[in-house]
Amino acid sequence: MPRSVNHVASKARRKKILKLTRGYFGARKNVWTVAKNTWEKGLTYAFRDRRNKKRNFRALWIQRINAAARLEGMSYSKLMGGLHKVGIEINRKVLADLAMNHPEAFKAVVAKAKAA
Repeated sequence: MPRSVNHVASKARRKKILKLTRGYFGARKNVWTVAKNTWEKGLTYAFRDRRNKKRNFRALWIQRINAAARLEGMSYSKLMGGLHKVGIEINRKVLADLAMNHPEAFKAVVAKAKAA
């Protein structure tokens, strides 16, 4: 009995991955084994960096808040401690946005934290 290999399915599977690797450099785009390895490695980078993105944005927000707080004569840690004591529950993303785009509102928040 002849061996059945279902070339249609295996070729479609390869074509799907080669289509995903279009635009890669050199053999990474057209050699099956290299393209498959590159594509799989890219998925692991994507998984890792979805988590790193959150870390990087938090660090950016803290830097922005710190810079704006220092213009008001206060450090980041003192500001956050003061906000905690007063009971103002505002996250770093919103605080950084206030510091960048609404300095008057940020000044009001800093004044509340200084009062603590």
